[in-house]
Amino acid sequence: MGFTDDEWTAIRLSIQVASLAVASSLPLGVLVAWLLARGRFRGKALLNAMVALPLILPPVVTGYLLLMAFGRRGVLGGALESIGIVLSFRWTGAAVAAAVMGFPLLVQAILLSMEAIDRRLEQAAGTLGANPLMVFLTVTLPLSLPGIIAGTVLSFARSLGEFGATITFVSAIPGETQTLASAIHVALQDPDGELMAYRLTVFSVLISLSAILLAGFVSRWVARRIGAAA
Repeated sequence: MGFTDDEWTAIRLSIQVASLAVASSLPLGVLVAWLLARGRFRGKALLNAMVALPLILPPVVTGYLLLMAFGRRGVLGGALESIGIVLSFRWTGAAVAAAVMGFPLLVQAILLSMEAIDRRLEQAAGTLGANPLMVFLTVTLPLSLPGIIAGTVLSFARSLGEFGATITFVSAIPGETQTLASAIHVALQDPDGELMAYRLTVFSVLISLSAILLAGFVSRWVARRIGAAA
């Protein structure tokens, strides 16, 4: 299945966007998951709802909200543009949209992993003199690794296939913001683009399926290693 130069450009851009989306959202995802798993504070239910919101909202609505916030006339977009950062209609904006859409999957996988940790292990580390930060770094974070890996891979796959929020926020500019999903959409509008849409669709299915299988395999492998070392 040979790809044309335009198709390879869309694939490379999608991988670039998804990689930046996951790398930028992972630290925040770990922090939010820890707050939801261990925190006791007012507004916890609201935070949980806000994290899940991109899964419920139509992607086009999410993209429009991003455009209002980070567009050149948006609440934050003007301030960012003054320091040379432009997100709307740029591939970096596509990464922001992908990060937002993949964030719930990332947090949920890490949260489930943290909630499965035996709290007595963290308490034991505390009684041995470890402060809360050291408990997190030496106990909670390593034991959460299977969930972190699974969440990272699933978020990457979700970011790779993001369409609605991305095309609303940054459009589908060839070579700049036309990712895999938007390239399929454009191909379907062309009477001669059916073969291109077919090739890219098959590639998308294979990548997504591989990501799901890889996430499960690596998570189980890491969990066994952690269990063996315990």
